[in-house]
Amino acid sequence: MADRRSGLTGPPEHRRTTPARAVVIAELLHLESSNLLELYRKRETFIANVISGDSRLVSVPPPSSQLDTRDKLWRLQTALLQCRGLMERAIAKEDEELSTEMGEYKTLRKMVSDRLLYLVNTIGEVIKAMDGPALVTPSFNDSLEPDNLTVFEMKLWVFRVFIEVDYWAKTAETVLQALPKERVKPTRLRSTRSSHR
Repeated sequence: MADRRSGLTGPPEHRRTTPARAVVIAELLHLESSNLLELYRKRETFIANVISGDSRLVSVPPPSSQLDTRDKLWRLQTALLQCRGLMERAIAKEDEELSTEMGEYKTLRKMVSDRLLYLVNTIGEVIKAMDGPALVTPSFNDSLEPDNLTVFEMKLWVFRVFIEVDYWAKTAETVLQALPKERVKPTRLRSTRSSHR
């Protein structure tokens, strides 16, 4: 059964808790971002051989086994928020500078951007449920703003943005699936149900 507003599927018990919802949203985002990346590769066949996979556009503290769950979630949320900002810039740049018909590609681009924001907000709910800190909006590296680029350079930059989004979508899926369930407060629905026993 699907939740039409969120695009979530699966039995109701998987939609009850925010952490479970976050996992499903991350899985959908990873699938959609991979599809977007593949679609872009097909559209721009020259791109794949030009970009090195080592360069990162998102700037967050490096991962560490010393981080507690809230810090890992904050790091993830910060990265995804930066990805959302990059996606918005990429969409604006493409719409402004490329007037070609985009069809399915344009729809998928918007879906990924919207899903990113939804995941950022859901992770914020998970952090709040763990008595975590409020969201701190990350600052963006202005040097990443693609100004005065040739069409070729802009296409390379957009490809790098899509690679980054796909990388962090996969990371989100991994981090959220590994959440220690016992650290998250039960939802209201569960606490109500357990009080009737």
